[in-house]
Amino acid sequence: MNWRMWIGIIIAAMVGIGAYLATASPPGLLSKLDAAMGGGTGVQHVGKNVGFGDHGQKLDIWRGDEASQSSRLPVVIFWHGGGWVKGSRQDYAFAAKAFAREGFLVVIPDYRKVPDVHFPDYIIDGAQAVRWVQDNIAQYGGDPENIALSGHSAGAHTAVLIALDPSWIENANGNIESIKAVVGMSGPYDFYPFDKKRSIDAMAQYEEPERTQPVNFARADAPAMLLLTSTKDTIVRPRNAIRLTEKLEAVGANVAMINYEGLTHEEVMMAISIPFRRTATVLKDSAKFLNENMRVVEP
Repeated sequence: MNWRMWIGIIIAAMVGIGAYLATASPPGLLSKLDAAMGGGTGVQHVGKNVGFGDHGQKLDIWRGDEASQSSRLPVVIFWHGGGWVKGSRQDYAFAAKAFAREGFLVVIPDYRKVPDVHFPDYIIDGAQAVRWVQDNIAQYGGDPENIALSGHSAGAHTAVLIALDPSWIENANGNIESIKAVVGMSGPYDFYPFDKKRSIDAMAQYEEPERTQPVNFARADAPAMLLLTSTKDTIVRPRNAIRLTEKLEAVGANVAMINYEGLTHEEVMMAISIPFRRTATVLKDSAKFLNENMRVVEP
């Protein structure tokens, strides 16, 4: 099933919520349902609409109830998907809360989108979010030297490209050494030449197309990387994760891949939420990998 089919089920089951459900995005609906099923318990929304970067972007910050401002929690920066044209940090609160309950301090940044901008502007926004975290996250209870990058779909492209090509962090005057791990969910990493409208609109204007492709930056000293994909993903096909995994393995990098049987592109992300967590072990697998590759501090 895709987002639309799942949300149809949700809407049918939630008679009476009306106008909001009719206009909200599918991930936004999922966040509401997640909250209604207990997703808001055990976490604190400690940073709301926090500004960063050069273009008026905002981010949100979440941590577990048992953590405090004086904690030194490992940090997960998570970028939402949406094909570089849509999506918002608020819609993905379910993901932030899920990782916060696993013991991480979670940052979800916004970024500029097509058609207002094109590559590399949203990557620059991503790098500036990392720099902001390095400079400021300690005051929220996070460890600025212990950061993981993650994201779904277009957000996974941002996370993985920033981690593999150090020039983006360097141009933001940040420190690539603080990035300890990456979890890419259903991301496009090897898709040139551009043959889909989304990628053409987002990247075809850039004069160095090879720089848009994470697969071209595989390096032995890359942060530990977990690439998640699924057999029924027809939007970002599994070959993207398979090809990048092969490239990273060839140079001796620390990489793992999981190909979830029977899941679609959207269902990998949905499995993080409480309503659909039984469909796959995405959250468990991601948290385990992060715990193994970051300095995890008990709250």
